[in-house]
Amino acid sequence: MNDNSTQPAATPCDISVVIPLYNKAAEIGRAVRSVLAQTLPPREVIVVDDGSTDGSAAVVEAIASPLVRLVRQENRGVSAARNRGIAMASGRHVALLDGDDSWHPEYLGHVAALIARYPDCGAYGTGFMVDTDGRRTVGDTPREEGVVDFFRESMTRYVLIPSAATLRRDLVMDVGGFPEGMRMGEDQWLWTVLARRAPVAFTPQPLAVYSRTASNRSAAIFRPEQTSHSLYELYDPAADGLSNEYVARVALGKALVQSAGGDTASAAEALRLFSYNRLSHRIARKVRVLNALPPRLRPAVLAAYNRLAWLLARKGL
Repeated sequence: MNDNSTQPAATPCDISVVIPLYNKAAEIGRAVRSVLAQTLPPREVIVVDDGSTDGSAAVVEAIASPLVRLVRQENRGVSAARNRGIAMASGRHVALLDGDDSWHPEYLGHVAALIARYPDCGAYGTGFMVDTDGRRTVGDTPREEGVVDFFRESMTRYVLIPSAATLRRDLVMDVGGFPEGMRMGEDQWLWTVLARRAPVAFTPQPLAVYSRTASNRSAAIFRPEQTSHSLYELYDPAADGLSNEYVARVALGKALVQSAGGDTASAAEALRLFSYNRLSHRIARKVRVLNALPPRLRPAVLAAYNRLAWLLARKGL
């Protein structure tokens, strides 16, 4: 199918777009077309098909555009797919987009302007919308544009999420990219490494759309780790204290999911390794409570707690 309406008319910017793809046949077309509809076109769009079995690759092939390059590999996980796309990219910066999500047409224009205003940063984030069955709410992010204290802000708000993050390619390559095989926390692992090396800039414009109800959302699927990396390796007594607190918060949040998935040992190990934290005691208590319950009860208990917390938050309590 040749959709001429998606062909860019403006001069492309020096930003490559990398989209990891695994069994997103229902959403990947929307994601790619949202990139091709940008008022400021990207340098290229690299879609890395990570061993899809549902015809996702064929959907991408049907989108006839000289900007889109489809790369296939055996299933190795989202981090490996992102790393391959970043390694192949020719742009100075790489904008990430998950196959579930999409961008407003002005997204790359705002990102390029942010890069121009703050050229010394290693990562750039934007605001985003959360789509739940067609109902959209604004994500909880910093409210001002500029260079942010990444670790302070990230303790309570979202500064970087994959579909609203643009990274300096050479810096990502220098640190080795995303930790391959890590199933949860791989994004925050890389954010931590990058933010310790270079400033992070942010704009609150909500121009990315994160879909909570897309099919095959990887964050909703518990699977054991298959990696030599760990969040604990990021602990650095010489680093800014809040960066270690952020790592602990991410690790304990991950431990909640591990406990709910029946991995009692990993959750208990996280409680031990990250006991140094001073600001995430409530999360640690939740992990302890879950770990004390029979594994079959844990998913329902955690889901009920999260629903209650969401309702209280909406009421301002």
